[in-house]
Amino acid sequence: MYNPQLPTDGSHAPKASTLGSGVFNQPAERHGNERIRFLLKSFGLRTSLIRLKVIDALLTAAESDRSLGVRGVHSHLLDLDIPLSFLSVREVLKRLCGEGVITLNPDKSYSLHPQAAAVLYSEQSGQGASSLKA
Repeated sequence: MYNPQLPTDGSHAPKASTLGSGVFNQPAERHGNERIRFLLKSFGLRTSLIRLKVIDALLTAAESDRSLGVRGVHSHLLDLDIPLSFLSVREVLKRLCGEGVITLNPDKSYSLHPQAAAVLYSEQSGQGASSLKA
């Protein structure tokens, strides 16, 4: 997405006054992103920023014993200053649901599919993507 306020070549980029100095040096998040990338690849999906953030939001909520619906995921992303539209979040959730990465619960919340959780939390034992898709 093009932002006319920011230079495209990066030569005159303003200093990040609103971001902390350690925002981009988060090894735990980077490791988490690698696990999510592996998960998406295992299901035959391309990695995109919105997919990474949506899955990360669901995982964060699950760690706190909370469940999130479309509005909850969207609000969580807005709280993190990730400006994604409600429709974009909803479409990504529907696509991930259709591919079997997440499931839609009876209360309209989303959670990681048990098979996806097994892939995410496994020791990456070398299973191929062909064993995951039926």
